[in-house]
Amino acid sequence: MSRRESLSGSIVFTLFLFGSVPFYGVVALLLGAVSTRWTYRIAVMWSRTVLHLLRRLCGLDYTVEGLEHMKHNNCVVLLKHSSAWETIAQLAIFPRQTWVLKRELLWAPVLGWVLLLLRPIAINRKAGRAAVEQVVASGMRRLDEGYWVMIFPEGTRVAAGQVGRYGLSGALLAIESGRPVIPVAHNAGAYWPRRGWRKRPGTIRVKIGAPISTDGRSARELTEEVRQWIETEVASMSDV
Repeated sequence: MSRRESLSGSIVFTLFLFGSVPFYGVVALLLGAVSTRWTYRIAVMWSRTVLHLLRRLCGLDYTVEGLEHMKHNNCVVLLKHSSAWETIAQLAIFPRQTWVLKRELLWAPVLGWVLLLLRPIAINRKAGRAAVEQVVASGMRRLDEGYWVMIFPEGTRVAAGQVGRYGLSGALLAIESGRPVIPVAHNAGAYWPRRGWRKRPGTIRVKIGAPISTDGRSARELTEEVRQWIETEVASMSDV
């Protein structure tokens, strides 16, 4: 794909992405009046459509390693956060899920209404300990209901090549619930920058790690193991 094609493709894709949210959102809300399961299905359909157009228009595809690690019961998933890409792709990759996200997203017209139907764990990131307690309490309920709980331990997007501070809430939830943690590394930030709209052609690598047992572990110890695994894997993908 030439530089000019990459530029024009990124423009068209960005226009679609912004326009697709209200369109799919309204459909999801209408079908959600029948069943919230339809809302979730529309969200997954939107995710797959976005990824398909990303490949067609921008030449940006992805591969996933470690799918065999998801063959057990639902658990807590901790993902690297360096792009908008993973917030979209996680819907297409993982089973039925919910997310820890900032509560401000619920205030957005259409998008926020759809998110409410999908039962996220919406926190006030300035609330400190209260936010952590909310993640643990609400997360345990979601796990008991069969959801996979997706958490970005860095809390916000971190530019490719940088490492944010890993929060403890995901590890605390896993320990309290007795569920394992699955770490996920990827290099999406190298292709879809944190604050950039232009997409670099190529193939994003996603690696799903083996479940990490929480038996007898402290939250800090568990979080540090996850951090080391994710950042080591991301560093090994830095040949792009």
